[in-house]
Amino acid sequence: MNQDYINVEGLQIYAYHGVFEEEKQKGQTFLINAKVYYDMSAPAQEDQIQAALNYADLCAFMDAFLRREQFDLIETAADAVANAVLLHFAQATRIVLCLRKPSAPIGLPFEDVSVTVDRGWHRVFLAIGSNMGDRRAYLDSVQEALNVPQVRGVRVSGYIETEPYGGVEQDRFLNGAIELWTTDSPKELLERCHAIEQAAHRTREIHWGPRTLDVDILFYDSLIYDDSNLIIPHIDIKNRDFVLRPMTELAPGFVHPVYHKTMRDLLEELE
Repeated sequence: MNQDYINVEGLQIYAYHGVFEEEKQKGQTFLINAKVYYDMSAPAQEDQIQAALNYADLCAFMDAFLRREQFDLIETAADAVANAVLLHFAQATRIVLCLRKPSAPIGLPFEDVSVTVDRGWHRVFLAIGSNMGDRRAYLDSVQEALNVPQVRGVRVSGYIETEPYGGVEQDRFLNGAIELWTTDSPKELLERCHAIEQAAHRTREIHWGPRTLDVDILFYDSLIYDDSNLIIPHIDIKNRDFVLRPMTELAPGFVHPVYHKTMRDLLEELE
């Protein structure tokens, strides 16, 4: 991961964020500390401002954003400005932003109150599959649905026809994989995937049964995550050739964070 960053300390912004009506009407001074990560190798070599992430532009953008928008919670404000920076500045890969509220209505002596958020672009792999209707059109629709500001760098594997997995008798599947970069959290990405499936009239009547469209999160960076709604990496990848074959096409050297083996190695073991 790139470790170069611009550091902004104590940027003063007069804005109108807060729960109380007086805060919304009169406003107060907020302070921003921000580390914005980006690869500085090109500007360092070229010594040209055109190659750099301009810190004056960065400060002006954060100032304008927080003066233009209005939020009750500084948690919401910090999250919003961090994501706005990532979407606006193409070079930015990550931002650690501290939003300080030194005049917060606490009613007790204090020096400062603040929240800190850490946001960035994440490398994600999705599995896509269909065995109903116009299978290719359903798979193609995923790429179209991912044409949103929160997603970039989309790459799609070739499609392969495979036998059904899970023991339910049904038609053959058309499968593929997608690589992308996103600012979505895992939960937000799951909601996006479900929305794409719903747009394709996906139903869940039979477990492992026929469906117009499957959109599953395979990997999210090298995250290992497990709750009642989402497991990352996706379960049983090492036994699913319809996942490993497209994954090996897109990223043969990507290392499974649990098995500690590359996609190419896992596919060769399965074959």
